[in-house]
Amino acid sequence: MSKRIVALVILVYMCSNMLTGCIGYNVAPPDISQQEGVVIGEGSKLEDNDMLYANDDDTSVITMYLTVSTGNAAENTNHTWTEVNSYSVYDYEEMGVERYAVNGLLQVGDENGPTEGSLGYGKYIPNAVVTIRGQSSSLGRQKSYKIEIQDGKGEWNGQRVINLNKHVFDGTRFRNKLMFDLLEEMPGLMALQTQFVHLYVKDDTPGGNGQFVDYGLYTQVEQPNKSFLKRHGLDANGHLYKINQFEFYRYEDVIMLRSDKDYDEKAFEERIEIKGNNDHSKLIAMLEDVNNDTLNTKDVIKKWFEEDNLMSWLAFQIITGNQDTMSRNTLIYSPQNHKTWYFISWDCDGGFSLKENEVDEVQWLGEWQNGVSNYWGNRLFRRILMDDELRDALDKKIQEYKGILTEAYLKERVDAYAQVVKPYVYGPADSLNAPLTMEEYDIVCNAIPKEVQLNYENYLNSLQKPMPFYIGVPEEAESGTIIRWDNSYDFQGELITYTLTLSRNFDLSDPILQVEGLKIPEYLYQEDWEPGQYFIRVIAKDASGNTQQAFDSYNSTEYGTQHGVKCFYVLNDGTIVGEVYDEE
Repeated sequence: MSKRIVALVILVYMCSNMLTGCIGYNVAPPDISQQEGVVIGEGSKLEDNDMLYANDDDTSVITMYLTVSTGNAAENTNHTWTEVNSYSVYDYEEMGVERYAVNGLLQVGDENGPTEGSLGYGKYIPNAVVTIRGQSSSLGRQKSYKIEIQDGKGEWNGQRVINLNKHVFDGTRFRNKLMFDLLEEMPGLMALQTQFVHLYVKDDTPGGNGQFVDYGLYTQVEQPNKSFLKRHGLDANGHLYKINQFEFYRYEDVIMLRSDKDYDEKAFEERIEIKGNNDHSKLIAMLEDVNNDTLNTKDVIKKWFEEDNLMSWLAFQIITGNQDTMSRNTLIYSPQNHKTWYFISWDCDGGFSLKENEVDEVQWLGEWQNGVSNYWGNRLFRRILMDDELRDALDKKIQEYKGILTEAYLKERVDAYAQVVKPYVYGPADSLNAPLTMEEYDIVCNAIPKEVQLNYENYLNSLQKPMPFYIGVPEEAESGTIIRWDNSYDFQGELITYTLTLSRNFDLSDPILQVEGLKIPEYLYQEDWEPGQYFIRVIAKDASGNTQQAFDSYNSTEYGTQHGVKCFYVLNDGTIVGEVYDEE
């Protein structure tokens, strides 16, 4: 039995069901200790540092007290707390300035105040710098914060960067933590340390009231950096990247060596952030092979990746429904003196979200974002999925995880988290911004344990359907206009035909053209164009009648997202241009 499971059993025996104390789980996962390995060289299995979690209490809540004050211009801390909380990261990008910061005194304790022996106890001057964090979440009224403790001024739980996440798009306020806590027990994978935090903030900047104010519940998530690597028993000098808009293509225009005259670190990090070693030669060599179709896929995987870790990471995202992971929200790591790359999860708040998306009537998910088709746009995963043996290896890992994440086991865990978290969500600090009503909260929590089975069924269905594809911008030709799209792909090798619809309306009503049974991914349109906006939809259909939409989508300000639709414009001079969206 692994150390983490032993610790869990001990905690269940010792702790009682208190609001901020330990809540035990009566259903333990199977013993998985014999499947773990040690990172000792190329192709070795990845194992976390069990001692990090030996004393973990997954449902405990600690209290942090943050006193903010205005600092100096040289460190960009010469701002007010109101200013820090007034802008999203997109506002800062538009203004062309760094995120505003303030000085902070971070103190750790309990509901009675800072406790002796804890960070910041008995201190009166700042020990940290505070900024907002996150991307789309920064648009919310409640912000998430990055608190960076200064050199020589202590640390908390072995960490100097404290990420406090509000998870504004997670109505349960615990799904992200649940995912990381489950990762601790998943064979072949690594977790990040997490902690529920009750935050109080005292604003001593100009305009502040100088009193501690209840900011409600946050989840602290460990910062991936060199210290993270060291704590988890990995190579502190190794390569660590956080992928943002990165689908494992070569990206020659931005992914290059630092010594290259055209190297632009900002452009580089828009694709993939540098968290460790900044020698990019190994990353580039791996991408060269991943994008070389003359190389055998299994040989590429054997050379550059540890297959069990790769399949484990992909299986965990699929079985938990963590959809926003095709091109971002994960880390890749490689020891300094070895070729092997490993996947480490980052930002898991999309997991177990099927029922909540249904309750919230979420429209940004397309039908292709279920199962394996969700990863078809990623160059690496597409190659894996096209290989029968590797696809079988993925299936075995999904079956393994499905056996671990049983409905009974998940119910015990979800009930424990909800008992602790719900009073905070509907308490004075968070209730006005709660995404769900109290009734909806219970509905979502009760549904989570059943979602593994639903995600498994979505996975099986995705294997039967054609794969998604992209629609191109129509191109002028001598005899008309050519409308093209990528070939779809069918794992069963069935014939795929396409239905093309052209309309002036985004909902494809009153179509100008509709053609069924196209056997090649193009169509010659020979009519004249009127200037204005147009929409194309292409549906792929296999011989068994299974259908698939395109990756493309159109975002209507008033009516939400229309999936599987390509928007383009015909200008007054007859030029055809596609819709352009800024990348987030």
